[in-house]
Formats: sequence, C-alpha cells, structure tokens
Amino acid sequence: MSRIRSAAATLDRRTFLAATGAVGAAAGLGLTLGVGGERPAAAATVPPGPAPAAPEPVEAPAVPRVPYARGTTLGNVATPRGTGGFRRLDDGPGWDRVVRADLASAHGGRADRRTALASFVQFTDLHLVDVQSPLRYEYLRSETASAWRPQEALSVAGVISLIERVNALPGGPATGAPLSFVMTTGDNTDNNSRLELDWFLTVMSGGRITPNSGAPRRYEGVQDSGLPLYWQPDSALRDTDKQRGFPQLEGFLAAAIRTVHSPGLRLPWYSTVGNHDSLPGGCYAPGDPFFTEIATGGRKLETLPAAEAARVWKAVKDGLDPRGEDFKQLLMSQAKKARPVTPDERRAPFTRAEYLKAHLDPAYTGPGPHGHGYTADHLAEDRLYYSFPVSDDVLGISLDTTDPGGHYTGSVGEGQWRWLQQTLKDNEKHANAHVLIFSHHTSKTMNNTRPDPARPHERRYGGDELVELLAGHPSVVGWINGHSHKNDITPHGGFWEISTASHIDFPQLARVIELVDNHDGTLSLFTTLVESAAPHRTDFSDLSQTGLAALYRELSCNAPAGRTDLAGTPTDRNVELLLQRG
Repeated sequence: MSRIRSAAATLDRRTFLAATGAVGAAAGLGLTLGVGGERPAAAATVPPGPAPAAPEPVEAPAVPRVPYARGTTLGNVATPRGTGGFRRLDDGPGWDRVVRADLASAHGGRADRRTALASFVQFTDLHLVDVQSPLRYEYLRSETASAWRPQEALSVAGVISLIERVNALPGGPATGAPLSFVMTTGDNTDNNSRLELDWFLTVMSGGRITPNSGAPRRYEGVQDSGLPLYWQPDSALRDTDKQRGFPQLEGFLAAAIRTVHSPGLRLPWYSTVGNHDSLPGGCYAPGDPFFTEIATGGRKLETLPAAEAARVWKAVKDGLDPRGEDFKQLLMSQAKKARPVTPDERRAPFTRAEYLKAHLDPAYTGPGPHGHGYTADHLAEDRLYYSFPVSDDVLGISLDTTDPGGHYTGSVGEGQWRWLQQTLKDNEKHANAHVLIFSHHTSKTMNNTRPDPARPHERRYGGDELVELLAGHPSVVGWINGHSHKNDITPHGGFWEISTASHIDFPQLARVIELVDNHDGTLSLFTTLVESAAPHRTDFSDLSQTGLAALYRELSCNAPAGRTDLAGTPTDRNVELLLQRG
C-alpha cells in the first residue's frame, strides 16, 4: 500500500520556495510508491466553473493500480490505415516505455523504493487560431505547410478535447501521484491576436467560445474562397486537397464557427510565452500600427503569384525581414487583389502589457493560481519570466525566450539572464530544491541575438550558452520546452532537455511528467504522452463538438507536405530518464 511521505522541510527551504512566486501547485507532494501499488487518495481539487451544456464533463475514472496505461499512448495511439490518399485513423498499438540511462545507471529494485517529487502535465504549441484574420499569410502554403493547415479551423474544439483528457487522468501514469498543475510552454495563440488570447484563456479556465470573427454568422476565409490552393470542404470544387482524397463535408464551416463549451482544467495551470504569442505572425517585431490596421481591417489577401510567395517565405525563414518592412510593402502592393471581409477590432495584436493583464483578469483565474504565474509586479516591471514552487522539493522556472527584435527563433536578454543566475544561486544556497526549467524555444532554436528595441544595449544569450549555464547548476534536472513541434529528448551533462510535439500538427500530443527519487543516488524523470479524448475513428457525418475534435486530428494526419517525423523515436516518447544525484 502506498503511503504519503512526511513532507517536513527546513524553514529555509519553505521560506525560499514561498518567496519565489505564486503558491506552490503541490506543496508537500511526496509519495512512496511501488509497481502495482495503489495510489493514496488524491488531494481535493478545485471544482470547475458552471458545468457546460455540452459536452458533459469527462469524469475521472477510478484510481487504477500503477503503473497504468489507459488513456495514454502507453495503451494505444491513433494510427493511420492505408498508404495513399486520405488515410483514416484507427486504434493502434501503444508506445512502450523506454529506460534511458545516458546520465546514470538503472539500479534494480528502484520501482519499490521511489518517492514522487512532482507530477504535472505539459501543453505546448496549442496554436488557437483565428483562421479568418487578414494578418495571416496562408498564401505561403505553396512554400511551407505551416502557413495554412486543413485542420486549423477546429483548433478550439481540439484543445477542449485535450483538456477533457487531462481532466480524466487519475494521476501520473508511472507513480499514480496526483497531477498538481498544467504548464503551457508557449504559442498558446497563433497570431498574437486579442481574440485568440481570449479563446485560450477561456478554454483553459472554462466557458463558452465562439471560434469566429468578422461576420457574426458566416465564415469569411480561404476555405470558402473558391481557390484550389485550399481545401474547400463545403464545395464540390476539385481543389488540390480533394484531388489527394480529402472529403467534401457540407456544413463543415458552419460547424467550425459554432459556439463550443470548455469545462476548463480542473488543475491549476501556469503559462509560458512563445513567439506566436508575442510577435505578429510569430515572426515580426511588435508595435507597428500597420499590422493592427491590417488585422482589424476589411481586406484579406488570399493568393500570391508563386515567385512572390517564394520570395516572402525566404525572407521569413531566413529572418531577412524581422521588422516586417518588406512584408508591409507586399501587402500594400497587393491591396487591390485582397478580398473584402468584415472588419473586427478584436483581431488586433496584443501588447506584452495586455497579455499580462489578461492573465491577471479574475474572469480567467479558473482553478488558479491567480495570474497563472504572473503577478502585478510582472506587469509593473514589463517582465514575462518567473519562478514558482512546484513542491517542497522542486522549483519551477518559466523563461521568456522570444526575441522582441523579430524572427521566430529565440534568445534570452541580459536582465533575464542575470535574474536566472541569481535565482539558481539562491535556490542552492537556501533550499537546494530540484529545478525544472520551462521555456518555449529549444536549445537548438535559440540562435537569434538581435537587439531588443526597448533595450538596444543589452546582450542576448543563445541556446548553447543557456545549456552551459544550466549544466553548471547540479540542482537543474530538466528543461521542458516546445516550438519545434517534435518530440525530442536530449541529455546535457547533468540534466535532460525534453521537447514535446505540438497540439496542432499530427500526432497532436501533450506530455505527463513525473519526477521521482529512487533512493539509490539517482532520480528518474518519467514522461508519458497523451492524446486528446476524441475518438481515433472519425465519422464524416458527425459535426458535433466531439466529432470535430476527432476530425481535427485526422485532418492533421493528412495535411499535405506535413512532416512525418514529429512523433520522434521511441527514446523521445514514453521514457524513464535517469539522473545521478548524491
């Protein structure tokens, strides 16, 4: 029988952790567990807001014996059938757990000794997207699959289904320890839009969302444009996607903009910022009123000559136009070819201050914590990084790795760098808690050292330098991030970098992470991938909220030119990552 370990800790540890940020998500977490043991009764959770009319909230199942696989990719995984055309999804075999001993040896009997120190969920790259925004550049689809995806109109329904899955998990799959929080690691929105930000915060905290903009009762975007470059679901037009096997689905667009209901997370949740949250288009320096004018205005460009599209994509990909000056010239030169649409002020790009104010709005507190990591001090200091106590034994640090100078790759500024150094030093001096780092960008995608326009003389630090800094602090055990949309786990000296696939591109995943003490001089980080609660099999006649969530996944699987390596290898998926600790 599992038992709750004494959570007594030194005064210095408690004082330090309490001073680092918001109230700890799981103060005192520490469960001694063995394989096949029963999980102790879960701590009381904050009840969700008013129950939505539809769908009914998913109830958590009875506590299983651990380890368990049901509801995770250990049990089964959405798997495409067939080799050509539009492939349908079905239940497929789960992904086994792999033990990785790159950084420490795996000692026998550790499963009977281990104590859970932290148990939580990572969301990343949700990309809740207003597909009708005039600021989007779907016309680059001929150059890159990320410019427009057939599934994007269903992103809200897809994320709600992911929340339903997490709400139904009874605890950590490896240990059974109660899940204490969810951390989003950036690109919560797609296009730095106020409307998308409202959708994200409402989906996470609970409520009704109408994923529509512009005209209140009709869709105005590329999927009713009659252009063969895009899937025209309601039309008989033989567009390029239908030629690949995509179906004609009458009523799809009306269903896509219909009001949906999110139960909200039952767990506290924290927020980390990404480049799509901070930069218009995810790549252009913020603050230009021209982008606000385009986003809120009544003209939407939907097509470009092939040569122009190739030139624009090269500039985006190579970071040749970080302030968007050439992009502005393009939009002005093509204005007469843009489609008339209904203007909407809610599409305006949001500022850093507005991002913080929205998180601090009591309407979005949900199960907490208020501000989701951010406080009034962050607003006053214009700061998007923070630390927070995960438990008595674990400190979390959320970084802001977006470069305000523009481009989609990242870096860390001098002020944040010094704060991070001091936070790590103070932890080792006063608490010596294990440290988990959260960011949007990966170490491989932090190579953008353009000056911050607001701090032009401040140095910026890249991924290699951040790895070196973290490796110099034995308290750091994991760096958890996203951005690449791919599962990838890399050892760095004494800690693991855990990059998780997005929830917009197939296979649309989130990750449960459990940190345990094996009581033999080692720690283990267990990572278990989960899909949304939507069924793997789709029914083209089912355009309910659940049916749309299932279709969201299947469309992503069939997205033309979409990458096929985003699931990573077995060593990047469901794993036990060992670390040496004295």
